[in-house]
Amino acid sequence: MNQIFELADLMQKKAWDIIEDTNIIEIWSSVGATINLVGSLETGLLINSRDIDFHIYTNPFRLADSFSAISRLAENKHIKTISYANLTEAEDKCVEWHAFYEDSEGDSWQIDMIHILNESPYAEHFEKVAERISEVLTQETREAILRIKNSIPVENKVMGIEIYKAVIESGIRDAKSFLRWKAQNPEEGIVTWIP
Repeated sequence: MNQIFELADLMQKKAWDIIEDTNIIEIWSSVGATINLVGSLETGLLINSRDIDFHIYTNPFRLADSFSAISRLAENKHIKTISYANLTEAEDKCVEWHAFYEDSEGDSWQIDMIHILNESPYAEHFEKVAERISEVLTQETREAILRIKNSIPVENKVMGIEIYKAVIESGIRDAKSFLRWKAQNPEEGIVTWIP
């Protein structure tokens, strides 16, 4: 098997082990939430960024439910830090939780839990993005995306969605070409592109 796919599969297995260890899906479900995996783990494109993304919905939205779920998550000894941002009055209409999980090798994983108000313009949008990316990915485009992601240092903070757009829409196949493409196609804020 191609080495890049093996590396991605290993990282994704670790991410799923963390999801299982934290019991995160059951915790949120216990407060009546629908919890959806989005982002690179959902699309099979997680490789070098230790990041797990969830979008969460409750009806009705209650801040107390968010805190209740997070307090249970915080009981896991591997969760070392949790940050919170209330953006319910912002365009996003959400509450952002960022939990940091330290794995057995001492690596830190960021678990993003975005608790979204049902009237947010982004409600269920990124679930559709992940679904469409998964539908249009080919072996070739998946390999190109994974290679580009793996060659760009995580600290450079490139959004995965930019790489997906460059590869799927513009035919970019390597990191050097991607960085040129990115310079010509700067993104600010939330990227709403969908293939």
